[in-house]
Amino acid sequence: MTPVVHDDDRRPVSRGPIDDHRAGPHAHPAPSPGAATTLRATPAARAPHGTHHHGQRRGAPHAAASGPPTDPVAAAAAGAAPDRDGAAGHPAAAPHHRAAARRAPAARHAPSPRRPAAGAGTDDGRPGAPEEARPPAYATRGSAERVPPRWAEATAALARSVEPLEAEPAVRISVAVLDPVTGHTLRYGAGHYETASIVKVNIVAGLLLLAQDEGRPLTAEERRLASDAVRSSDNDATHELWAMIGAEEGLDRLNARFGLGLTRGGEDGHWGLTRTTAADQITVLRAVFDPRSPLARPARAYLERLMGSVAEGQRWGVSAAAAEADGTALKNGWLPRSHTGLWNINSIGRVEVDGREYLMAVLSSGHRTGDAGIERVEAAARAAMDVIRSTGRA
Repeated sequence: MTPVVHDDDRRPVSRGPIDDHRAGPHAHPAPSPGAATTLRATPAARAPHGTHHHGQRRGAPHAAASGPPTDPVAAAAAGAAPDRDGAAGHPAAAPHHRAAARRAPAARHAPSPRRPAAGAGTDDGRPGAPEEARPPAYATRGSAERVPPRWAEATAALARSVEPLEAEPAVRISVAVLDPVTGHTLRYGAGHYETASIVKVNIVAGLLLLAQDEGRPLTAEERRLASDAVRSSDNDATHELWAMIGAEEGLDRLNARFGLGLTRGGEDGHWGLTRTTAADQITVLRAVFDPRSPLARPARAYLERLMGSVAEGQRWGVSAAAAEADGTALKNGWLPRSHTGLWNINSIGRVEVDGREYLMAVLSSGHRTGDAGIERVEAAARAAMDVIRSTGRA
């Protein structure tokens, strides 16, 4: 039976992978296409925890809900108990969770308030980064750095490949690929995009940094939540982690330390409406994969393992640029927008091509269906790698 999903304005949206930034705690079975039933999450009609149908690749079977799977990542990290399977959230439950987020107590692990640097602050009036926050060295390189001629040629070639993917008026795509060996980034497109679930990597990285500040490993519960959020894209787990790091203000403080300058946390519990750029998502990936990251090696290795073991049905996206799945570590995000019925589809990760690793982010919006968005994101990822190959990697 093919699912039909209704966003929070009760408008039916296209079939495809299902993910929502405000999703409630319960996944629901859905009527067949064309049915007029609107799905609503109510306390009396909750699906059993462990039902998981968001993020499925085109036609991919749903994961069996026969019992909690063993989590080798968390177990290897610290002997954690097996994880439960993540439940897909449903947008109809959003009002309940927005209210819950407002009632939530102060974050357990949020740093104590600090005085912002003089004159610091964001254009929306939020406090700036604390004085002692220092971004990593790789995040301070200016956009005026010298780019080799072959890399400039690659940028023009990438534009020629990706522009046709934006033929539909509403579709926008932004691509960034970092070659960590040369330090140069191949880019196409600009502007901000809602993260959807790719922000879960950023949130878990922030949790790891807070625990590192406290001189301790993650607790078993934190490991369970981190694993569910990244590997299964579980929205319930992400709601809890979002509160733990201090919600949007906490994320913004942590991102100042990671070196993100153009990302702002989603307000009122809407973590999936965090606004970001492809360039900033490369900086998130560097926090995971770059030895100069503020995160210590064990923390980076843990998050890398989570990204390298995402659930079946969620391994699409930038992985299309890799010759083989081995060496790929990624996180995807998908979000049908209630006011337009169009989809945001995003993918970030590390891919290995011809024995060399690259960090890649492809952000997009305005797709008629989730499947169409996935196809465009994968086409853009392949185009970027084809260009890099053809220009000798600069």
